[in-house]
Formats: sequence, structure tokens, C-alpha cells
Amino acid sequence: MDIIECQRDRFAVPANVHYLNCAYMAPLSHDVTRAMQDAAQLKETPWNFKPADFFSVAEQFRGKAAQIAGVSSDCIAIVPSVSYALAVAARNLPFARSETIVTLADQFPSNIYVWQDLARRSDGKVIGVHRPSQSCWSDAVIEAIGPETAIVAVPHCHWADGRIVDLERVGVACRENGAALVLDLTQSLGAMPIDFTKVRPDFAVAACYKWLMGPYGIGMLYVSPKHHDGEPLEHNWINRSGSEDFANLVDYRDDFQPGARRFDMGEKSNPPLLLGASAAFDFLLEFGVDRIAHTLGKATDAIASGADSLGFASAEIGIRAPHFLSLNFSGQVPAGLTEKLAAADIHVSLRGTSLRVTPHLYNNAQDSAALLEALG
Repeated sequence: MDIIECQRDRFAVPANVHYLNCAYMAPLSHDVTRAMQDAAQLKETPWNFKPADFFSVAEQFRGKAAQIAGVSSDCIAIVPSVSYALAVAARNLPFARSETIVTLADQFPSNIYVWQDLARRSDGKVIGVHRPSQSCWSDAVIEAIGPETAIVAVPHCHWADGRIVDLERVGVACRENGAALVLDLTQSLGAMPIDFTKVRPDFAVAACYKWLMGPYGIGMLYVSPKHHDGEPLEHNWINRSGSEDFANLVDYRDDFQPGARRFDMGEKSNPPLLLGASAAFDFLLEFGVDRIAHTLGKATDAIASGADSLGFASAEIGIRAPHFLSLNFSGQVPAGLTEKLAAADIHVSLRGTSLRVTPHLYNNAQDSAALLEALG
């Protein structure tokens, strides 16, 4: 598989800025910014935004999101955030007294609080599993799944250390024990392949502002067909059947738009967000997730090799996600490290005692060299 050439000219990242922090927030490409600006101008002339446009902008987003995930567009709902999507999942999954919910230790809070609340209300328990030293999370998650497990709520890779969860194996364990599988793919979808037909999650969410390269405030929620008749988090007009007919909206309906559309957020027809995210999807689809993962894996491997000579330990691809590098300090982290790096226009994240380095297609060899020189 060939390497994708650097795409820096498509982003507003100056040559002297070494932004290796996509796991924090992706910069918007010029195409995404233009799409958002053009879409915002639709409000200048609302007489040109027809009733059909309320649906077409949403369906454009939905269709391209489905392409990224490799699923049917009928399985995609439009959500404003991960927490919203997981609240939908929690409302629609059975959970009985004394059952358990399996998560990762130190998992991102949005994929913890909702399950703590569900467990508290039902006298259940949230189990945060710990991974063995320097290994991936898969075995620890699978060992925690048993007959008492109602829900397994995990990411594809940990947001701090990048170590992966083998979702296909976890999916098998869930089905063997009758547990639902809920995924937060915010730190992986768009940069790491996933086969939904093999993993078979009940729900899976990804916010658009990281590896999906889109704007903040919009996300995609996969809903398995077996939950398409579930209960939405809110009851808004546009998700009901027949809502395309503006003249008869007060002919109230009990039935919903098909598929996962009943779970769409209210006021979903926001052109700047939807069309901006759609332009970001176009960028990813231009290259394909497999090639992006391969290219980013080569980039993080090169940084890991250089950092190893400086005494930084890191996991190999396979234990970690290809797009995600965590450099571990052998001793105490220097005070003010990230601030000093940022002063030199080198942007990364510190998570615990690890330096999180997450490049994308806008990065080049000069960015990696600047980081390694500064660390040295």
C-alpha cells in the first residue's frame, strides 16, 4: 500500500507550526472552512433555503458518514455530541438490578458518567478494567465479561495511551454472554479501519471534530437495525413521518422517519455543521481509511524510532493504534513540558506520564524532526 503525500497545502497550518495533536482537535481544511462559510450564508437569504433543504443537507451528511463507517445510511443518526448519543444507547438497552457494565479504567468521562448513572439507578455496577503493563486492553475486557454483564462500553483505542481493544473478539464475547456492545469511536473512526459486520455493535458514536476532520458540535451515531424501533431521547417534529409536508405538520403522527432517523437531534438541519462535516468526509473518502491508517502508522513508527534513541518507550502498532503514539518517560515528567514545547510551536498533549503524539496528513518530516530535537 502506498503512502499518501503530505496534504499540508490544504490546511491553514503554517510551515513553522508543528501541530502533532489531532487527538485533541483536527484543524479544518480549506475545503471544510469554505463549505461552512458558504452554508452559513444561506441564512442571509432564507427564501432560498427551501423546505426540501432541511432534509437534503441531513441526508448528504448521513450518506457520507455511512460510507466512512461502511454501513447503511439508514443506520446513521445525527447527534451533537458523544454524551447525547450514549444517552440514547442507555435509554434503549435493558439493564436489570445487580447487572454490570464493563468499561476501561481511565476511559474518557463522556463514556463513563452515563453508565454510572444507569448503574446507580438500577443498583448495578460499573467495572473499569485495567490493562496488563504495556499490553493492549482486549484480554482484560474479555475476562471481565460474564453472564452478569449487560453492557460493554469501550473505545477502539484508549484516548490517552492509544492501545487498542480488539473489537471483533470483544463482540464475540458480548454475544456469548448476552451483553450489548456500545462503542465510542471518536479517537479512531476515520483513521483506523473497523468492520461493523464483524464487530456487530448495538450503538457506536464518533464526534466529528477529531479524526473525522470536521467541525465541533456534530457527530454520527450508528444504531443497529435491531434498535430502530427504540425510544428517541427527544421528540422533535422533523423526525416524524410526513414531516416533509410543511403544510400539514399539525396532522400529528405517531410513526417516525425510517431507520435510525428517529434518534436524530433536534434542529439537525444546520447547514454549516452538516455541510462542513460532509466536506471533511470527502477528504477522508478521497484517500480511504486503510491508506490513511497505513500512512499515519509509518509516521508514528518513525517518531517512535527516533524517540527510542532518546530513552522514550512506546508500544508497537498492533498493541497501539497506527495513528496514536504514546511516548513514556522513564522518570518524572519535566515541569511545564507542553508549555515549553508550545512556545517552540510544537503542539502535543500530555496524558499522565505519557506524551501523546498524533499526526495526520497535514504533517511532514520537519514536524517530526522538530519534536525529536526539542525532546532531545
